[in-house]
Order: sequence, then C-alpha cells, then structure tokens
Amino acid sequence: MGERMTPKKMLARLVAFPTVSRDSNLPLIDFVRDYLAGHGVESHIVPSPDGTKANLYALVGPSVAGGVVLSGHTDVVPVDGQAWSTDPFTLTEADGRLYGRGAVDMKGFDALALALVPDMLAAGLKRPIQIALSYDEEVGCLGAPLMVESMARVMPPAAAVLVGEPTEMQVVTQHKGSVGLDTTVHGFEVHSSLAHTGVSAVMFAARLIAWHAEQSAANAAAADPESLFVPNFTTLHVGMVAGGTARNITARECRFVSDFRVLPGESAEDWMARYEALAAEVSAEMRAIRPGTGVEIVRKHHVPGCRREDGGAAEALARALTGDNAEHVVSYGTEAGQFQEGGYSACIVGPGSIAQAHQPDEYITLQQFHAGEAFMRRLIDRLAA
Repeated sequence: MGERMTPKKMLARLVAFPTVSRDSNLPLIDFVRDYLAGHGVESHIVPSPDGTKANLYALVGPSVAGGVVLSGHTDVVPVDGQAWSTDPFTLTEADGRLYGRGAVDMKGFDALALALVPDMLAAGLKRPIQIALSYDEEVGCLGAPLMVESMARVMPPAAAVLVGEPTEMQVVTQHKGSVGLDTTVHGFEVHSSLAHTGVSAVMFAARLIAWHAEQSAANAAAADPESLFVPNFTTLHVGMVAGGTARNITARECRFVSDFRVLPGESAEDWMARYEALAAEVSAEMRAIRPGTGVEIVRKHHVPGCRREDGGAAEALARALTGDNAEHVVSYGTEAGQFQEGGYSACIVGPGSIAQAHQPDEYITLQQFHAGEAFMRRLIDRLAA
C-alpha cells in the first residue's frame, strides 16, 4: 500500500512545488501520479499541446455512472514583487493559519482530495469519486477544456462536479464569463507636423480603449439592482497599454490588453462581435489614409460563465453536504462553466476565502481546512451508502 499522508502533510508537499503558471507543473503531476499508483489508482494524463504541462484525472472506486468529480487546478500566481514574511513555497503554520502560495487557491482543496484517497478506498464506495487536476487555470482556464473532453470520453458519466475554489464552503451557483483580448493597432509613422498624412496607432487605439469605458458605464447605468453580482453588470476593462516612438512621430504601433467579464445570460460572443465591428470601422478609416494599417485582435482566452442550473444535481449535492441554502454568486471565473459546456452539472464550493488568494502571505485558516475535510468525509459517506 502506498504512503498515507495527513491533509496538512499533503498540502505541504503540494505547496513545495512552485507551479507558477509561467512554469511547468509536471513535477507535481508526476508526484500525484506516483502517489495514486501507490494506492492502486490509475491516473490519466492529458498533456498541454507543447508537452510542458499536464492535466491529471483519476477514478477512485467502482467504474460506474453517478459519481462525483472533485475539480481543482494545480497552478498558482507568481510571488514576484510581493513582500512575504515566510518562504512562499514552504507551508508554514502560525496563529491558526497555513501560509504558502496556493494554500487557499487552491492546493488546500487539492490536498484534501488526495490525502483522503485511502479513506475513499476503504469506504467501499458504491459510486466513484473522480479527482481532476488542471493546469493554467490562473491564465485563462487553458488546460481544463482538454481534460473535460478526455474525461467525458474515458470516465463513466458523473452526476456532479464540485469545483473547489475558495468560497468559505458556501455553495456558488453562478459566476461571470470572461474573454481576454490582445489588440494591436498598426499605424504609419510620419513627423507630427504632417500628422494628416500618417496614421497614429495611439490615437486610433484611444478610440477603442474609450469604447471599453463607455460600454462599462452604459452597462452600469442599466444594471439590474436585484442582481447578486458585484458589480452587477458586465465590465469591459483595459489593463495595459504601450505604443509610440516619440512625441513628434505618429505612432507606428499601439498594443493594449483587455478583458470582458460577462454576466450569465449575456453572450461573450455578442460582445466580441460588437468590438470586432468597431475595430473593422476603425481599420477602414485608417486604411483610407494609408493602406496596410489597421486593427488586429487576438483572443487569448475565453472562460464561459457558470449558470444556475434548473434542478442541478451538483447544487443539490453541495447544499446537502454543507447545509447552505443561500444564493451565492462570484464575479471571478472558474472551470465550472467549462464542465457545464462539457455536459456536466457543476457548481463551486471549497475551503478558504478568495480574499487571501493571490496575496503576499497567502493562507488558509485551519478552521476552513478542517471544514473542507469534514465536507469531503460527508461526501465519502454519501457515496458509500
């Protein structure tokens, strides 16, 4: 029989892998595969297209329909420029908290699922638990679609997916979708005294950037005051911009990055179409002055929103396990919408607070960590009954 680890020890092992999204997560995946194999559990590996990263999923219990997926991601955000009091990749316990990068987002949930595998095996599950660990969630949920597609082909159909992002064990049934865009405006350089003969990429980019602000303001003015979302409208935001050569030269190029965070019920594709239509109009104006100029848009990611399911099995299960019957929504994205697109019932419930995620001295409280463990033990009992 393989190594048995306490949840805290498992969390320490996972935190020790510096799985920042820009780097590989393969050492962590190899560890999890070997750990599961030591308990007789076969893993399925779904590599990234370039082979530098991988998803992993596994089935614990009988290979029958009606089980539950415990979904978590393995990547973490960087610690660069953050003032940590301890080594971010060494789990440190102090004052009822467990500190470390990823401790709450979301290796705490991952550690609980993995540490309890021996208990799952000993319980005599009648319906299985499927553990699903993805890569690159933090940079646009890039890994999960490959994993969801593979799971749907290989695994017996699951009744519910519980995505363990930190919700303080509240049941979250909706979140916004998001689209991340890179826009490059290609202009034509001339001396600014002859600006009418050139095409300033910066000046035309300013119109596109202003559109983001104008649309957000219009959405805010028309927002439903009864909405639970904060903010209660679709937001369009520009995060970085760079361009131009000198004060007296019309800019040859301007680049900016933006995102749309779209309410459930609205279409991210519709928002994209509106933006692309504006970009086409701007491009036509630019090319009327100088051929070869224009606007280029690259979609970096698209994370579908999580919608409230009518009679959803995942919500019903999560409420039965937590006793939480209130309505909760979040504005950040998760992989729940991707599971829903793959035909699964999904909701979000996990230990810890999102307020600690991505922060220096990130932590999960012991109280929340223990609450997450109790939640999973109730799930095991339910699937063994």
